[in-house]
Amino acid sequence: MTVTAPHLDFDRCYRAVSSRDARFDGQFITAVRTTGIYCRPSCPAITPKPGNVSFLPTAAAAQQAGYRACRRCLPDAAPGSPLWNVRSDLAARAMRLISDGAVERGGVESLSASLGYSSRHLTRALTAELGAGPLALARAHRAHTARLLIQTTAMSMSDIAFAAGFSSIRQFNDTVREVFAVAPTTMRTEAAKRADAPPAKGTVSLRLPYRKPLDAHWLAWFLSGHAVAGMERWSDGEYRRTLRLPRGCGVVALRVLPEYVRAELTLRDMRDLAPAVARLRHLLDLDADPEAVDGALAADPALATSVRAAPGIRVPGSIDADELLLRTMIGQQISLAAASTQTARLVAALGARVDDPHLTHSFPGAEVIAARGREVLTGPARRIDAVIGVAEALATGTLTLHAGRTAEDLRADLLSYKGIGPWTADYVVMRTLADPDVLLDTDLVVRQGAQAMGADLTDSSRWTPWRSYASMHLWRSALAARGALDSTPTPDTEDQK
Repeated sequence: MTVTAPHLDFDRCYRAVSSRDARFDGQFITAVRTTGIYCRPSCPAITPKPGNVSFLPTAAAAQQAGYRACRRCLPDAAPGSPLWNVRSDLAARAMRLISDGAVERGGVESLSASLGYSSRHLTRALTAELGAGPLALARAHRAHTARLLIQTTAMSMSDIAFAAGFSSIRQFNDTVREVFAVAPTTMRTEAAKRADAPPAKGTVSLRLPYRKPLDAHWLAWFLSGHAVAGMERWSDGEYRRTLRLPRGCGVVALRVLPEYVRAELTLRDMRDLAPAVARLRHLLDLDADPEAVDGALAADPALATSVRAAPGIRVPGSIDADELLLRTMIGQQISLAAASTQTARLVAALGARVDDPHLTHSFPGAEVIAARGREVLTGPARRIDAVIGVAEALATGTLTLHAGRTAEDLRADLLSYKGIGPWTADYVVMRTLADPDVLLDTDLVVRQGAQAMGADLTDSSRWTPWRSYASMHLWRSALAARGALDSTPTPDTEDQK
């Protein structure tokens, strides 16, 4: 038997591969010694013999060991591992930042500084835990981005090389050949035979995979209910919004379909593709393991009915952590509709204009709100002061929000600011970090749901580590009892329940 990563159980992994269980796609990689290929667990190829296979936590570890990607199952196109959200250790926090393009933007030193460790310690920890250091992990993400651009756009190969984050065309060519065992031009030719004409320059059409089931109705209510006019729009089952990305603005249109989420991305700078995809997956919680969540929560009689009614419920994340915090503060102690109206006024007055037939502005940056927010914001002076104070902290870097922080540190940091109470801190931590174990027990609607369902919020240990999902079920049940979900627009998808 070949070597398998210590935290992966060989027998359990092999059973998943033997049964081609798609639930494990993205949770580990199958590396086959006799072929030199790595695959996703559900690959339709003949199951390799136990003595010829090893299991690795990431594609980067397989590439580091000299394996190339299977061109049949495309392992890099699988949903991401749910471990990076469930776990809060250094490796998990680093993976969240690497997937957002932190290495491409600032290098390993910047990544290490964000996590509070030296680059040497970070490299040692990631190599021991994941079989690859930060450079190798970032290289795997660049290869994935390159494949997407090659197969879904008409961009020149030189433009793709730099948009994907490679430092040279030679590095791009060598990486694509090593990872996919084919030249970039050949990959595009093959893709053209099975695809429609590529979209216009600057636009990418993608399929974002997820693990079934997925409660599309809940996502529809959440996205449509929180939509802010001018920067977000829900229409005919499509969610459209503007994006503030590291190198410029963008616009995305999302539609939940039975097998995947269709994303139409228009970007000002194609180097933002990888972070845009990572943030969209985070927004829709597409890397969740719904069967593990539902199995645990359904064991509680108080939640069992809700789990049966809404299998695969997701905890929506965020596109932009600064935006999430400021929007949440603006909406404190007022209705959802009033919060959307106030935010829309702020966006129209201070946001950057975008070129889109349906949307007008992106959310303004913290520095703009800090400088001019008082001209637009209305309501109690205390709340306005709090919003401006936090915007100033975000603009100066005194307060930093990113997915590499621990829940404990981020929550404590947020609570140190005037105007941020326990509910706001918990809500922002849950959505910013995709933390699956935050119970919104101070939320009025959650408490109403718990009371109606007979759930005891004083003893929530039975829901760990899925208390965020329990919060969504309690929230959903209370809203359903009011009839608030009845008018939710139905997504353009077949019944997945």
